Amino acid sequence: MCGISGIAFSSRSGRSVDAATLRRMCDSIRHRGPDDDGYYVDGAVGIGMRRLSIVDVAGGHQPMTNEDGTVHIVYNGEIYNHADYREELEARGHRYRTHCDTETILHLYEEHGASCVERLRGMFAFAVWDQMKRELFVARDRLGVKPLYYVHDAAGSLFFGSEIKTLLEAGAVKPEINHAALPDYLANHAPSGEETLFAGVKRLLPGHTLRWRDGEIEIEKYWDVHFAAGGGARETSRGSDDDYVEEWSDLFRTSVRLRLMADVPLGMFLSGGIDSSAIAAVMSRMVGEPIKTFSVAFAEREANELEYARIVAREFKTDHHEVVVSPEDFWGALPQLIWHEDEPLAHPSSVALYFVSLLASRHVKVVLTGEGSDELLAGYDRYRKTVFNLSLGERYHSNVPGALRRAVAGAVESLPAASRARHKLRRTFLSLSPDIETIYFDNFAVFPRAMQRELLTPEAKHRTGAVDPYARVSRYLKETDAETLLGRLLYADIKTYLHELLMKQDQMSMAASIESRVPFLDHKLVEYTSLLPERLKLRGWTTKYILRRSMKDVLPESILKRRKMGFPVPVGAWMRGAHTRVLDEYVTGERALARGLFDESFVRRIVGLHRAGVEDHTERLWSLVNFEMWQRRFIDGDPPRERLPAAGREALANA
Repeated sequence: MCGISGIAFSSRSGRSVDAATLRRMCDSIRHRGPDDDGYYVDGAVGIGMRRLSIVDVAGGHQPMTNEDGTVHIVYNGEIYNHADYREELEARGHRYRTHCDTETILHLYEEHGASCVERLRGMFAFAVWDQMKRELFVARDRLGVKPLYYVHDAAGSLFFGSEIKTLLEAGAVKPEINHAALPDYLANHAPSGEETLFAGVKRLLPGHTLRWRDGEIEIEKYWDVHFAAGGGARETSRGSDDDYVEEWSDLFRTSVRLRLMADVPLGMFLSGGIDSSAIAAVMSRMVGEPIKTFSVAFAEREANELEYARIVAREFKTDHHEVVVSPEDFWGALPQLIWHEDEPLAHPSSVALYFVSLLASRHVKVVLTGEGSDELLAGYDRYRKTVFNLSLGERYHSNVPGALRRAVAGAVESLPAASRARHKLRRTFLSLSPDIETIYFDNFAVFPRAMQRELLTPEAKHRTGAVDPYARVSRYLKETDAETLLGRLLYADIKTYLHELLMKQDQMSMAASIESRVPFLDHKLVEYTSLLPERLKLRGWTTKYILRRSMKDVLPESILKRRKMGFPVPVGAWMRGAHTRVLDEYVTGERALARGLFDESFVRRIVGLHRAGVEDHTERLWSLVNFEMWQRRFIDGDPPRERLPAAGREALANA
């Protein structure tokens, strides 16, 4: 695991790489690799890295070079099948000097060029400088587990790095808001696709490669997930549900086993949900000593699921560790974590993830996590709610007279404003038009389209332009070969929502200098799962059906039958109570309002409704707080905050 960065100046720029600049880029992400660093400069091209030593600790120094010194690589990630190619590559004349997966990528590139990525099983972002071709080749793994950002400037020069801050350190761009990405951020937690909130900064999309040659770039997609026309042919040819469960379970066990590859201590994050519990169950049978498990919670009862994690820890006799985060810890760490993320934190759970990563870093260098299961196996409520509301809504609007429909909608609106029934019914076909934009996009957006029209000032609307906040997701819904609504929703989330969760996972764990691995996102497991009959994902109201079946005689009933909770964070209650000053400073404060982006009357109204308990605007206020903190740190250049407040250090010391 590493942090990588690099510069490739075009001949038009007339510039050469300054080694000191390259070093500063890498030093800005020292947390990603505190164990080692390395640099290579070839005139107008330079690459660098910071290393967190995991495999071949002594021999894996980067940049790594081939036998004749003409090809050089910097790499972030883990390739779990790298040893499978060693004999073949040696037979073709390659001489290995290490036991590192980095060297296998290097030799595979020599043999196969850009198609080397198709042979890699794992997570990766790497850059190869080919001196003979004078070509820089950059690649990112299929699901986007590892990050890669870049700037391609007007002169054709390319800057890249594992985190955006490396690009800012190099002066590749001036830190300015990408206003065109703002509606996407406000609706969907984070910008979708290749855009970021920084003007001029893009992300290389998962499953893509980039070639740079003297100012020109070529980006190609090398992998996609397919749903195979409803899965009918596969279903009839592969047998019973039991056969599917057995095959899926074998792939899952293989994925976990592969991710135990390390020359350093490893453990796992255990929430007590079915995803992490399944990993704990499988992992505990593959190692000879108790696995180390780590859990995090908040003191509030509604945000404390430690009892479930303890059930699993006792069941599999793990070496279990816990940390409880206070509101003071949470708010104190938030500004620094936004710096680590480079963009506003999409979810409050990122803060908890950072604290459990810090806890784990005292014991291990590698952790396994449960990210990805929900997007593969229809684990979110919004999938079944959308399928249900669109199906019934079409029939309801076709068969029920308009006058009666209006009367029903009026009855819903007449319910008490703070009532739970009103809140729920307003989000169903009884109140909404039966189309995907309303039932799915607007229904689950942070700020839906109508609310954005109230939120944004005329000046902000002018800057953003007529941008559809759902354009990228809509495109993915149309691009997929999935024939069912559920399949299309899963595909779109794998391409968008999952990407943001993976960036959270990567950057919060790397902020604590530990590597996180995601067994559910082994690409062979993903490819198999996508082709499964949908009854094995969502069966009635039962989500993740095949995972539950595979764990039926393995996990305790209390875990198997748990209702999905996500990761509860009482941030809404905090902003309504003892920590309401956060809203006074970052939402309705003079400095925030003076930016002219958000309408003062609107933000004051939702703050007032939230504080009074009339409406819950937790997600919206969280988004606005984070956006203002992000602007202060990156756009305004406010000085950095302490890495961890004193209260947080004390919490970890007592864990």
